[in-house]
Amino acid sequence: MTLNNEETSSPHFLLIGASRGIGLAMAEELLRRGWQVTATMRAAAPALASLALRYGQALTTEQLDITDEAQLAALRHRLRHQRFSALFVNAGTTNQDQNQTIAEVSTEEFAHLMITNALAPLRVIEALQDRVDTDGLIGVMSSGQGSIGNNHQGGREVYRGTKAALNQYMRSYAERQARLAPDRALLLLAPGWIRTALGGEEGAYSLEETIPDIVSVIESRRGQPGLAFLDRFGKSVPW
Repeated sequence: MTLNNEETSSPHFLLIGASRGIGLAMAEELLRRGWQVTATMRAAAPALASLALRYGQALTTEQLDITDEAQLAALRHRLRHQRFSALFVNAGTTNQDQNQTIAEVSTEEFAHLMITNALAPLRVIEALQDRVDTDGLIGVMSSGQGSIGNNHQGGREVYRGTKAALNQYMRSYAERQARLAPDRALLLLAPGWIRTALGGEEGAYSLEETIPDIVSVIESRRGQPGLAFLDRFGKSVPW
């Protein structure tokens, strides 16, 4: 069931990529804090369905593979009567062998990562930006590994490159939006190395200790126009 914003006094959050890991934990934390959440999943997501049973009409789910332009257009159409206080794109991926150098990765895998991590998030934002309040927030999950200034150790070359590209595309988007929607907050968020399926078991932090910080940073950016690249403590990350 899809709710119109007029039927609830809670702020409405559109979360792209919430079937597991960080996205799923973000959805639950937002619901705890009283948000109305619309969350997307790429395929069947039992954990997200269970969360929907617990929170009832506060959580609605939609299907979206962010790399599928037809699915994105269909989602845009389904949400045409909705308004959101925030849109956040969490969906992303990494390569199977994270030790591969840029010279070793296959063209197909490189293209897949670049499309998923850099191109698709901006397509989502461009497609759904008019569903977000002009003084709301649009954000995307980046990574500290996308920072060129902080790259003193190398490693994870392919993933780093896609996140650096994402940051650059978001920077360009922000420059255009400065003229079109000057009151909107824009955010690139570096969550830290979290133990998830994507981050791996060696991650330094758990979901339980990081997600409240991540959501707090997103909430704190509302009402602050312009683009920021922040970590989960709200500190600026070097570009």
